[in-house]
Amino acid sequence: MENLTQQQLIRLISVGTTFFYVISGNEQRCERILTQTTARFEGIGTPYVWTCTTGLKQGSAVLPETVDPLKALDYVMALSGPCVLILKDIHWFWRDNPVLVRKLKDLAGASSGKRKVTFILGDEEWVPPRLRENVTIVTQGLPDVDEIKVALKQMVKVDPALAKACHADPALFDSLALAARGLDLSDLERAVRLLRLTDRGDDTNPVAALLETKRRIIQQSGIMELVVDVAGYNELGGMENLKQWLERRKNAFGLDNISAGVGLPRGVLVMGIAGCGKSLFVKAIAAEWRLPLIRLDMSTVYGGLFGTPEASLHMAFTTAEAVAPCVLWIDEIESGITTHGFKSEGGAASRVLGSFLTWMQEKKAPVFVAATANAIELLPAEVLRKGRFDEIFYVGLPDTAAREQIFHIHLAKVNVDCDAIDRSLLAGSSKGFSGAEIEQAVNSAVFEAHADQRPMTQQDLIAMISRTVPLSVTMAEQIKKIEAWAFKRAVPASGK
Repeated sequence: MENLTQQQLIRLISVGTTFFYVISGNEQRCERILTQTTARFEGIGTPYVWTCTTGLKQGSAVLPETVDPLKALDYVMALSGPCVLILKDIHWFWRDNPVLVRKLKDLAGASSGKRKVTFILGDEEWVPPRLRENVTIVTQGLPDVDEIKVALKQMVKVDPALAKACHADPALFDSLALAARGLDLSDLERAVRLLRLTDRGDDTNPVAALLETKRRIIQQSGIMELVVDVAGYNELGGMENLKQWLERRKNAFGLDNISAGVGLPRGVLVMGIAGCGKSLFVKAIAAEWRLPLIRLDMSTVYGGLFGTPEASLHMAFTTAEAVAPCVLWIDEIESGITTHGFKSEGGAASRVLGSFLTWMQEKKAPVFVAATANAIELLPAEVLRKGRFDEIFYVGLPDTAAREQIFHIHLAKVNVDCDAIDRSLLAGSSKGFSGAEIEQAVNSAVFEAHADQRPMTQQDLIAMISRTVPLSVTMAEQIKKIEAWAFKRAVPASGK
């Protein structure tokens, strides 16, 4: 399946391809690309465009009695010279319609060698089986940086406020273009309008405002989420091996190279006990490498809101590649790809697994995959083998030194003087606690102190710790099972 670019279309048309099915979510942009491409071929002229409401139209001229698709196809076949035909709604009619399918096959046959090029626009991959031998399927992906820059230049010409802002800050134009990756041009135009640069103060970053708009647009798609709230090393307690792994790759490739997608590692799988910082580490990767972070919840892939699971996964990968270079966070990967699901669900689960493995192996775009798992033993062996991920890390319960660091991090967040608190005592009292449980103990102690309208004390923290039954106690058997699995199969996150 080819990607829709002017260069690809020119090559295909030049070698005699005359019948295309274009999978696109933006008719206007697709028609513009097709018109610009075919205009480079001498003698073809203005394209004929058919819709189910107006029939055939060439430029501003509407051809009468062509709303019926069969009559429209007859008209085009009767033309003696070369032409371009764009069919916008035909895919709504060709299911269970053998007469229309036969007429399309006749058009495909009659177009060969006569420089009649037909483009059928649709939004799904399904094509009548009998028509597949005649059609070349291409997909229109999201715009790349060059196409975004062309669109932004047009916006600058008609928007004085945007032109003034770009003139005042020469780097703003390129920053906006990079921040817009992953948006369709129609979404970009609406996002730029929302910036209202003339009404913004000097302390407002228009790139950050565009990223926030982009986050809302991607989140509205339902299948993915652009994570804006990312944190670096200062949010991680312990995890020396993970930090060293991240730092060595940053030193080896350099931030500029990583941001450009040069030498970007393939990915990392982080497994371990819930609440011990797997998600924080993924956010730290994006923060330290200065890359956008996109989160994919595997459970939404099987939700059915976006078509088949394979189509949902394809949509997610396409969006990630359009935003690249980026970090793709696959949260709780075992909820969508498991040995149990592979065996019991059959078709859908096996196709999702196959799609994921193929994409991981063949992807060319600089998308770093950071997957997290609570029950890694559920993942098929094909996912865990070397070559899929650069490394598999196990994040266990924090040791005493790590718990002391975690207390320091969360006490600083609530503006408590850490020097007035014996953090070593707290770390010793919270043996078996996860990072999330330590955070909750601190927050609960702050709440109790505020409720009594007094400053929080160390005794409040001790009281909250004593009232908490950690996961390591309630789920002791399950945690021991996870630790036993990871003992020789994964690299420990801590340095011990």
